[in-house]
Amino acid sequence: MKTTKTIQDDILRLKRENDICILAHAYESQDIWEIADYVGDSYGLSLKASKADQKTILLCGVRFMAETVKILSPQKSVLLSHPSAGCPMAQQMTVEQLNDLKKSYPDYTVAAYINTTSELKTACDVCVTSASAVKIIRSLENSDILFIPDCNLGAWVSKQIPEKNIQLVKGGCPVHTRISAQETEQIRRLHPNAMLLVHPECLPEVTIQADYVGSTTGIMDYVKNSSENEFIIGTENSIVQHLQFACPDKHFYALSKNCICSDMKLTTLMDVYRCVHGTGGEEIHLSDDVMSKARRCIDTMLKY
Repeated sequence: MKTTKTIQDDILRLKRENDICILAHAYESQDIWEIADYVGDSYGLSLKASKADQKTILLCGVRFMAETVKILSPQKSVLLSHPSAGCPMAQQMTVEQLNDLKKSYPDYTVAAYINTTSELKTACDVCVTSASAVKIIRSLENSDILFIPDCNLGAWVSKQIPEKNIQLVKGGCPVHTRISAQETEQIRRLHPNAMLLVHPECLPEVTIQADYVGSTTGIMDYVKNSSENEFIIGTENSIVQHLQFACPDKHFYALSKNCICSDMKLTTLMDVYRCVHGTGGEEIHLSDDVMSKARRCIDTMLKY
């Protein structure tokens, strides 16, 4: 019978033998983190992949992330660790729906959250991440912005930049929106000395109660650089475990037991093993036209 350690050792050996770079999103499990070459958020991983020497990239995460890796590294083979790992938010709007919406906002700059499909990015002007959205949208020359698809992130951005006219659409992360204002109030009473750190994909009535609002990477960096000892974590619950490993002298509490991404949890360590063994995963294929057009809004993000 194999153990976690023997499987990890096999993966480390096989990825070297087969020239594979393993990327793990922050919401993947700790055993996958430990065998990854890079861990981080979706766009940061894409940049790491583009600079990696390996010819094959294995993305442990969800489909839109693997697509972004392929867009930035078209010459490389890109594997998605679990073919069924998608993102409900990325599927909430089609190109046709966006083109119809743009008719109502003809002079607006369309800003797309990175959590969108490659096809949808082809119809957008600029891409943003949760970490960069405020800076980028503030820098845009146009004051009129159509922000898709996360209205919660969009509302938080709009609050930071009141001088911009930001129009939102109904959409967002079903995992983060499970967190209610009521349970936020309850856990703050339960842990009165803890700092509340939340992701901007949460509902506005949750983010308004937070001591810090930021991306997953931002939340983790905040904890590591803070002199505080207790933290309530308002993002995918795997981050609680990762922070426990990273900062064993500090105390962490999940804001909600329901903040679990089932798509991220699809990938197991054995899935990763099969991928590096050449018997699992799915290779990502995108047309040259989609990659070229989707790359434009990503390049615009880089410019800002």
